[in-house]
Amino acid sequence: MASSSEILELNLTTKNQEEKGDLDDHYPSGESEYKKLGPQKNFMVKLRLLIAYPWERVRKGSILNIKLRGKITDQVKSRFSSGLSLPQICENLIKAAYDPRISGVYLHIETLKCGWAKIEEIRRHILDFRKSGKFIVGYAPVWHEKEYYIACACEELYAPPSAYFSLYGLTAQASFIGGVLEKVGIEPQVERIGKYKSFGDRITRKNISEENREVLTTMLDNIYTNWVDTVSQSRGKKKEDIESFINEGVYQVEKLKEDGWITDIKYEDEVTSMLKKKLGIVEKKKLPLVAYKKYSRVRKWSLGLTGGKDQIAVIRASGSISRVGGSFFEPNSGIIAEKFIEKIRKVRESKRYKAVIIRIDSPGGGAVASDLMWREIRLLAESKPVVASMVDIAASGGYYMAMAAQTIVSENLTLTGSIGVVKLKLNFGKLHERIGFNTEIISKGRFAELYVADRPFRPDEEKLFSESAQNTYKRFRDKAAASRSMSVEKMEEIAQGRLWTGDDAASKGLVDAIGGFSRAVAIAKHKAKIPQHKKVRLVEVSKQSLSLPQILFRMMTSAMGLNHLKDGLISSDEVQARMDDGIMFQGSEGSSLAVADPIFNLLKDYLNFV
Repeated sequence: MASSSEILELNLTTKNQEEKGDLDDHYPSGESEYKKLGPQKNFMVKLRLLIAYPWERVRKGSILNIKLRGKITDQVKSRFSSGLSLPQICENLIKAAYDPRISGVYLHIETLKCGWAKIEEIRRHILDFRKSGKFIVGYAPVWHEKEYYIACACEELYAPPSAYFSLYGLTAQASFIGGVLEKVGIEPQVERIGKYKSFGDRITRKNISEENREVLTTMLDNIYTNWVDTVSQSRGKKKEDIESFINEGVYQVEKLKEDGWITDIKYEDEVTSMLKKKLGIVEKKKLPLVAYKKYSRVRKWSLGLTGGKDQIAVIRASGSISRVGGSFFEPNSGIIAEKFIEKIRKVRESKRYKAVIIRIDSPGGGAVASDLMWREIRLLAESKPVVASMVDIAASGGYYMAMAAQTIVSENLTLTGSIGVVKLKLNFGKLHERIGFNTEIISKGRFAELYVADRPFRPDEEKLFSESAQNTYKRFRDKAAASRSMSVEKMEEIAQGRLWTGDDAASKGLVDAIGGFSRAVAIAKHKAKIPQHKKVRLVEVSKQSLSLPQILFRMMTSAMGLNHLKDGLISSDEVQARMDDGIMFQGSEGSSLAVADPIFNLLKDYLNFV
């Protein structure tokens, strides 16, 4: 059900991004414009803060302290949830810019587990915060390319003498266990449609295909070029100097200071002392810090940042796609089609909303589930403007959802496309024979044993298996062509299961505009004929939370190591519209920028058992 909570909507300008192409220029940019509060509004804010709830009380002259480390999701976290939420990080920075009690921001940056789109969104909000004139200081004891991409946007950046950093370049890797499965007696039988559709390669091949190498090389080049360009502009250096530094293999923190990569070398207590001096606080007194989680409870109403009668619904869809939810004891995570469709229908039937933004962060999943959601989004788009806003990944089934919207917005390094399908069966016949396991089957019907796991396909079964996948692919491709106003022949050229970064996807016509959530809001207002200067109320369509018994059960099974079997690859009679979640984009130290590979957990369990 929809909650009445609001998400802050920025003051927006309509400045166009000329460098993004003609089609992109048709849409407002969504670039934030900091506007200092006038005397009357400033008085109202102070009055509201006097009557604020106790948990909203913040000491005047405080510093917002955000510790950026670990996993960052695109879901709005509840009061009792742990971890970092991208929308709440961004909202906190916006609130802090206008909050008269906040003097600045102190970012503690360590290793992050998220994709480049989320990194870009956070960096954009740091730069927007700086428009307020307040300071933002970064402290980074452990960091790599991804973390530095955020850190270099800060006004000042410090690192301890013992800081561990690695700015040695980026890598992309794809792992293959085809040889391992061959040795243990498991034969994967995969039907993939699209020459670039690499899902399944890791369990069928022993090395990378030329098509997969081409895609990974292109994406890595895009990420690397973007990183060099952005850092060179931030540091005021030539691109050649940035690349020279990377190839030099620098490991001394002193060299970072000498070459202007950081402001100075300081331990955290020294940074704290420096911040006290900046605020005029004597050394013996405690630095007034307000934690990210506490500050997340400060309402926008208290800061005069709400308003506007027009409402826009925000629906978030993150994770792998499945058609139905699990049982009480094993509720599925990710995007559950039946639950997502309920939200879409409620929003469609409601007259409250002028437009809808669907935030998608998904590598795909079940083809049937993807198609059912596509249909509901399409029906929604017939009744009101719908904007799809992509986060880190909106590929295969994730793109299937997005293409139902009238307008698609992605970050420049969002991974998208992958218009292709794959069907998988694992033949355990040799393994079962080796360990003495036997299954007797009595069947009726020519193809009743199509998915039996004890033997390979017969020729007629293999033909049916292949034709089924081909049919699903053609349906996906043809709908994509119609959705993007292309001919089927043109769509075939850019489909074939190929993964694209956002910029390339925009140049191919798969995406309409490059930008983050604020641009999606600006476009939604434009489509709904709401003037850009007018505020709107953004309503989060709440995610159904787990009950307390379910939370406790999941904690128990996680501790026992049972959860990882759920997402392992198994034989399935459902075609998958999914990108290869075994691809890893890594920084020079090896921190993952994409998603993990569950098949290794499945294999590990088998080897431990045998």
